[in-house]
Amino acid sequence: MPIRILIVDDHTVVRQGLRAFFDGDRSLELVGEAKDGEEAIRAARRLRPDVILMDLLMPGVDGVAATEVIRRELPDTEVLALTSVLQDAAVVGAIRAGAIGYMLKNAEPEELRTAIKAAAAGRVHLAPEAAARLMREVRAPEGHEKLSEREMEVLRFLARGFANKTIARELSITERTVKAHVSSILAKLRLESRTQAALYAGTIGLVPVERLGAETGATRVGSRDAAR
Repeated sequence: MPIRILIVDDHTVVRQGLRAFFDGDRSLELVGEAKDGEEAIRAARRLRPDVILMDLLMPGVDGVAATEVIRRELPDTEVLALTSVLQDAAVVGAIRAGAIGYMLKNAEPEELRTAIKAAAAGRVHLAPEAAARLMREVRAPEGHEKLSEREMEVLRFLARGFANKTIARELSITERTVKAHVSSILAKLRLESRTQAALYAGTIGLVPVERLGAETGATRVGSRDAAR
């Protein structure tokens, strides 16, 4: 089944470019477009896409606010932030709102394709040049509980972009056990998403910045694979 995608961007030329990008790729299906956050929320409720490519800086309801609503109401729909501004607080806001990753608009076509497939699989994908900036903003609160050795192993794989099924295979444990570990990691670190956990792994040096969300060889699985 192709990955069903909704495009959200207030610039017509960007939507046209993305539309052309999807033409001819049978693994990706464009199911709708929206020009602002309010339209995005309505379209997401109606279409229930697998992945939403979400611009962040839009008039009216912006991408951050739309992401928060969509992730709360439609947990099986992943949001991939797509932005051109690294320094803007909206980027950090998108991650906190529940975006599984983000890309810059100057990304190469194959890199964007990889990010979309990663998002559909419930895997973190971060643009390397932007991950370092995010790491300075998205940190675990003080006083978090210490992770166990196994949780640190799971966190390392998670931060590199592995899905739960692949982590389970690598560690010779069940997916259910992986999900339990991910839930425990988020609770102990007082974080809300896998993406925040990946950034935390970068801040403590568990995974090099350039490796955050960089694993592309994991088998694609449904977005329900992700524990949040």
